[in-house]
Amino acid sequence: MKVLFQIEGGGAIGVECNAGDNLLELARRANVAIDAPCSGNGSCGKCRVKLVEGDLASLPTRHISYEEFKSGWRLACGSKIVGDVTVFVPDIASAYQSRMKTADLSSPQEVAIFEEAQEALRGSGVEFSNDCMALELKVEPPTLQDTMPDNERLTRAIQDQLEVERVEIPHSVMVRLAHVLREEGFHITVKGLFLGDVFRCMDVCPASDKDLVGCAIDIGTTTVSMVLADLNTGKILAKGSSGNGQIRYGADVINRIIEQSRPGGRKKLQDAIVKETLTPLIAGLCKAAGVSARSILRLSVGANTTMNHLFVGVDAQSVRMEPYIPSFFAWDGLLAGDLKLPANPLAPVFLAPNIGSYVGGDITAGTLASMIWDKDEYSLFIDLGTNGEIVFGNRDFLMSCACSAGPAFEGGDISCGMRATDGAIEACVLDKATMEPKLTVVGDKGQKPVGICGSGIIDIISELFRCGIINNKGLFVREGRRVRRDQHGMGRFVLAEPEQSETGREISINEVDIDNFIRAKGAIFSAIDTLLKAVDMSVEMIDRVYVAGGIGSGINMKNAVNIGMFPDVELEKFRYIGNSSLTGAYAMVMGDQAVEKVAQVAANMTYLELSTHPGYMDAFVAACFLPHTDARLFPHSRQEV
Repeated sequence: MKVLFQIEGGGAIGVECNAGDNLLELARRANVAIDAPCSGNGSCGKCRVKLVEGDLASLPTRHISYEEFKSGWRLACGSKIVGDVTVFVPDIASAYQSRMKTADLSSPQEVAIFEEAQEALRGSGVEFSNDCMALELKVEPPTLQDTMPDNERLTRAIQDQLEVERVEIPHSVMVRLAHVLREEGFHITVKGLFLGDVFRCMDVCPASDKDLVGCAIDIGTTTVSMVLADLNTGKILAKGSSGNGQIRYGADVINRIIEQSRPGGRKKLQDAIVKETLTPLIAGLCKAAGVSARSILRLSVGANTTMNHLFVGVDAQSVRMEPYIPSFFAWDGLLAGDLKLPANPLAPVFLAPNIGSYVGGDITAGTLASMIWDKDEYSLFIDLGTNGEIVFGNRDFLMSCACSAGPAFEGGDISCGMRATDGAIEACVLDKATMEPKLTVVGDKGQKPVGICGSGIIDIISELFRCGIINNKGLFVREGRRVRRDQHGMGRFVLAEPEQSETGREISINEVDIDNFIRAKGAIFSAIDTLLKAVDMSVEMIDRVYVAGGIGSGINMKNAVNIGMFPDVELEKFRYIGNSSLTGAYAMVMGDQAVEKVAQVAANMTYLELSTHPGYMDAFVAACFLPHTDARLFPHSRQEV
């Protein structure tokens, strides 16, 4: 039997299969990107495909209406093969790979935040210097009278110029040496590490090639961002981002861990990030910068604990199993060649250290970039993404924790939710009298809405509450043209009628969606509340709130406070700091001092495991209202009547 996937805007891919095979699993096998935030358990309803020819063994679900089912729409996760079939995969299923809105230095605001953070690090005494060197040499050619071998000839030339005691020539350089010397007429550039009395060769190349390149990477659960930089000057040579190829195995780290524990799963997950995501991204940036991949002599990575394990190919099962002890926090000696990354095989790969199962290197790198470790004021650092990680403290102490906010901030668990790609509603304002919405949509001007991303959900819920359309439990209490109810009485608010949307389907938010999001925002606030109480402090003692992560760029801070997601402090205290993980990774790739400093930050950070902390569940339940069961915590967040 054969399944043919017709991908909107991307050709067709066929795969052989057996009767009874699951359609979503077949798509994964064929590297067809079908978005499945719940990893195929049927709860999210996002893996929609359309029958073109043939038939599938699948039953209607609550995610697909009777009319849609009749017209051919199916959930890939709930469909089995019964014969040859052709299915259409909508572009929205793969849009995250190339059009995800991320914090990747793509805007002047992001660049300014990035540069300001680097200046602050330099001002604190963290030097951006490394041991990489490009050494131009004219090596004496051999003759019948001078029969010295190539390696000794190279060693002598380096020693004459640098006056080092020892020269190390690894295998990967040795196998290229004879060819490059003769091809270039014994006029070459040697790239390597100048370590005082030792020079370690990393590459031999033409004399004109003096590129020394560093690659800084932020591996998020959903997206990957990267910059190439000149290791001498620090200049950004190229920058870019992509969706994390692992996302088709689930939107959250738990589903990824479960998938990697299956036979062959660990390699599948590693290949998804290394081969499918990082390799083409590095190749594209090298081409844009006009440099060779072999010129990348240093790499650094900021990633959460699970992503770090899956990146290096280490079993992550212990991360989610009590007592939640990962295989490693820090890893020294990792080389690009170990991971088959397209870089100099001898290039060191610096992983920002993890400090707990759910607080990883992205947070330690982000904390480094935030500079809260070098300040007297009490600062709250919040990184919002698929998970929520929080750090509180100053130069005297740092406390951290992570909360399972679920995929709601990325549009998961929301009926019309989506990630921040073209067509996502990212902001909303309601007219209190008419209830008519004014929507801001990601993409070109005139783009019709497709769904709602995280920042848009925050705005919509805040506006519904402000206008008295929903109560503090998220239930609809005001009727109007845009408030509809199903046969069971469940309310929903229509943001776009079918003819106004890109997909031809209504875009709305219902009471189940609101309840799911209230739990997500409740997880964030209760984590902050628990962390503060653990050090016997209160909201009033917070001097500054730093918000990082891709979703942070689009958040209306006032609305986030109004729904009880962030603490009710003066809005002037909030500051968006961009992709702090990438900023920290850049500092690490540029300088050895930053590598040492991020290790110190990690060593000085105390990790609080919320799942075992007494009182956290009570705090979580109390936070699952708008804005909170204790109105005294939100004196400035009032529902307009």
